[in-house]
Amino acid sequence: MLPDPGPDALAASRALAGRIGAEIRASAGWIPFARYMELALYEPGLGYYAGGSRKLGIAGDFVTAPEMGTLFARTLARQLAELLAAGDAILEFGAGSGALAEALLNALPAPAPYFILEPSAELAARQRERLGDRAKWLTRLPQRWRGVMLANEVLDAMPVHAVAWTPDGILERGVRLANGKLAWSERPAAGELLAAAKPIPAALLPAGRYESEIGLAACAWMRSAAQSLERGAILVVDYGFPERELYHPQRSSGTLMCHYRHRAHGDPFFLPGLQDITAHLDFSALARAARESGLEVLGYASQGRFLVNCGITEVLGEVDAENALRYAPLASEAHRLLSPTEMGELYKVLALGRGVEPPLLGFTQGDRSLTL
Repeated sequence: MLPDPGPDALAASRALAGRIGAEIRASAGWIPFARYMELALYEPGLGYYAGGSRKLGIAGDFVTAPEMGTLFARTLARQLAELLAAGDAILEFGAGSGALAEALLNALPAPAPYFILEPSAELAARQRERLGDRAKWLTRLPQRWRGVMLANEVLDAMPVHAVAWTPDGILERGVRLANGKLAWSERPAAGELLAAAKPIPAALLPAGRYESEIGLAACAWMRSAAQSLERGAILVVDYGFPERELYHPQRSSGTLMCHYRHRAHGDPFFLPGLQDITAHLDFSALARAARESGLEVLGYASQGRFLVNCGITEVLGEVDAENALRYAPLASEAHRLLSPTEMGELYKVLALGRGVEPPLLGFTQGDRSLTL
């Protein structure tokens, strides 16, 4: 019961499906799911994040915390203020509509240079329109960085490898054409993917077939960011679990999720280029990649606990509760950010750093670093 796209959007999706099909045929009839996801999201001019459709907000396909209002950013700014030293700067990865950048720049008690690394030319153009000269845009990761690197709901959209653990061995799930349509197809896992899948404790996986995802790209991103970070912290805000919770019998079909017109479903082959495709993060793997690159885990907590530690109730209290027109929207926003049934528990905050002394404000209580 998903809504139909307009004729132009449908034509773009068909064009992208044609490109994907051509690559499948040129690759002996099969491509890894990670490559399919990369094409579906980032193919120039046609991929979901490379096309012209609106992604965020009511008119888009999903809503992130910064799109709901400024409460998230105003609270997060308290943590950034603690981390930023003289001469430091902020680097945001994948800034979306620019809402978080705008609100942080307005909320920080002292100005700090703000940089954005945005892979989508279309989104970068919207960010420039919104922010003007308040931010600067980069085309690649700097060799050296001092300050804070921020990735809010970015890593979940990085391509993942789809894997199936079976009695016959570990298989990589990929994509083929069946009667002209995109379909799943599997081959024995090999190389880096097999090496990453083997150590996952068999005790965590139920007997029989188990499907999930492994985020090699997210871990590679973490290693690159860690190598760049000379002093400061990396903050990752996203949904996911530590390894022992991610690979759980309850998730035997994996965590792939697609978002289209504010509807969530599990078919990644539906209208390629017109829907977002995401997967839950393995925060243990990210922490391991950071440690191997010389960073220290500074904290890991649920989003709800992190925001409470950073003083979200104090930020909320800045508005007179008797002014219903101003207070009610903020109270609703706070509920969505904090409630365990909304974003408060599923979303996590992971902090990693070099040359930074813990504990950080956001992890003074409820730190779950030992679960990673």
